[in-house]
Order: sequence, then C-alpha cells, then structure tokens
Amino acid sequence: MERKNFLRSLLIGAISTPVVIDACKKSSTTENAGTTTTATGGSSTSNCVVAPTETEGPFPTKVPASYVRSDITDGRTGYKLTTKITIGNSSGNCSPLAGAIVDIWHCDAEGNYSEYGGTGMQSTNYQSVHFLRGRQTTDANGLVTFTTIFPGWYSGRATHIHVHVYNAAGKSLKVTQIAFPEGTGTAVAQVNGYSKGLSGYTYNKNDNVFSDDTTGIQIATVTGSLSAGFELKIQLSVPV
Repeated sequence: MERKNFLRSLLIGAISTPVVIDACKKSSTTENAGTTTTATGGSSTSNCVVAPTETEGPFPTKVPASYVRSDITDGRTGYKLTTKITIGNSSGNCSPLAGAIVDIWHCDAEGNYSEYGGTGMQSTNYQSVHFLRGRQTTDANGLVTFTTIFPGWYSGRATHIHVHVYNAAGKSLKVTQIAFPEGTGTAVAQVNGYSKGLSGYTYNKNDNVFSDDTTGIQIATVTGSLSAGFELKIQLSVPV
C-alpha cells in the first residue's frame, strides 16, 4: 500500500475517496515579522520573514539527541549533498542565532526513511538503522553544516528536507521543511529521481506543503553537479 493510501485510511477509516497526504500537510501559514521580503540562500536580506511552520511528517527522528553528528550519510549511497542552514533570529531582524540546536532528516535515494518501515506506510523495514538523521548546534554565524546525500522522492511529495530548530535549552522554536529548485538544469533535474526517474514526481507547485509558497521562502539555493556533488544553502529565521 502506498503512503498516501495508508495515511488516508488512518484519517477517514473505511472511506475510500481520494484525498491528499494529510500527514505531510502544512501546519500553518507563514508568520511574517513585519515584512514580506524573503531571506534565502544562507544570507539574510534587509527585511525579515519567519520560516513557515510545517508538519514533522510521519517519520520524525525518534531520539534526535542521539545523533549529534555532521556527516549523516551512515552508509547510504547517492550524490553528495553539503547542506548549509543558517538560523536567524526573527525577533532581532533575522540576525544570526548562535547556539541553536538544529535537527534534520530526509529520505534516501529510493524514498525510504530510517527508523521506520515494515508497514503499509513503508514496506522496506529500516526500523533498526538511523541513516540521514542528524543534529548540530549553530556557530557564531548561525550556521550548521551537514554532509548527506541528495534526497530521493516518494509518492505525493516533492524533494524535501525536514528541519526542527530548538533553542540552547531545548525549547522547540520551529518545525519546517526545505524545498529544492526545479526545472531544466537544476539539481532535481540532474539527479532525475535516481533509479526511479521523475515519472509520477510531485513538483513544488502541486506539493501539499510547498504549493502555497508563492515567494519561494522555502526553496533553497542548490548548486553543483553529479560529479562534484551539490551544495544547498538556506536561511531559516525563527522566533526566539
């Protein structure tokens, strides 16, 4: 059973009418810090926009404090992706937020998550492994860097990375998701869905999390190539 069908059954029981993947649905609208200009690509603008709140989805890291590490590949194969996330303080004009705790997680090249599986939601059983999950603390520039692989995709979702930001004391500040640029020449086009291709792929404009992001605040800057690897940069500003 595909993820969307499994999630549909959780939400509406025996009713079998078509619905979107509610477990991955947007949790709320974007919170603006007094402006409408975005901050992306790892550097802030003169204005400040709070990263939108999104769902953790059905596959959050079960014990994130156990995976304090910058290299989160954990043996998974795929094209290298260096992920650089700058956390800004939206209460301070999006200035860099040092000492914040940042968790990330995403699927592998085949669209599977670690720590889950063996069910209708994900048939491949990866419950006993913990790949593509990690935690880092922001430096003086608000930056965390992870070494990972380019995420694959699964039915109903565009390519994405989940992010959970906490303050130094462990208080949750923001749960959100990062989108990837799409179109000719982009990393998504180059990777071409790995072995799955892009037939049946859900693009950002149709994704139930990213489709309302008309300003592109959630879309990272991604550069690089298949041979050299890719680099992702984005700034996510959070209320403190």
